[in-house]
Formats: sequence, structure tokens, C-alpha cells
Amino acid sequence: MTREKISTGKLGEDIAAGHLTGAGYEILERNFRCPLGEIDIVARDRETLVFVEVRSRRTDSYGSPLESVGFAKQKKLSLVAAYYLNRHDLHLMKARFDVVAVKLRPSRPEVELVRDAFDLIS
Repeated sequence: MTREKISTGKLGEDIAAGHLTGAGYEILERNFRCPLGEIDIVARDRETLVFVEVRSRRTDSYGSPLESVGFAKQKKLSLVAAYYLNRHDLHLMKARFDVVAVKLRPSRPEVELVRDAFDLIS
């Protein structure tokens, strides 16, 4: 992974975390890693545990950030979320998947939050 891609992702995650906090979310963890993969942000939105995928782009050359969360990515996030729920014994807690799309524009970033973006894929 290139240094530019890493810095784009980190900046996007920082912007997304700020946006989520401003929207009333409580950030519990960032970059949760396990043998199955990673979830960018784990947060709480009132009584719901939220697994957040952050997608950042500097240009639209490769499509919109939201378009990049396809079936394979959703399936991987579902596996990691199930691992997280099991590890923390949170089986009965309501949970959902949100996606935050960050377009890093020179003037100012554009942030779009999609709540309940997809269902758990088993």
C-alpha cells in the first residue's frame, strides 16, 4: 500500500470520526483488527452498536466511495463484526453497519453518512 493511500485513509477516518461524534455517536474503537480482518470504527449510537466502514477518495477516478463497498467487502465486515460481538459477549445487543464516504476536496471535505447501509451477511 502506498504512503499516499495510507495517508488518505487515515485522514478520511479522522474526518469520519469527527463527523460521527458530531452526530451523537460515541466512538468505542478505531481500527479493530482480528484474524478475519479490520473494522475502521466501532461506535455506539444510543442503544445500537455500529460497525462503520470509512471510504475515502481524493478524486472520482475510481468511482464514488460508496460504490466501493460491494458484496465481498460487506461479507468480510460481517465476519469481523460477528467476531467482535462474540469476543465482547454482545450477542443480544442491537447492531448495524454504517458507511461514511469522505471525498477529500481541496476546499473542504464532503462527508456522507449512510446509516444501516447493509445487512449482516452470513
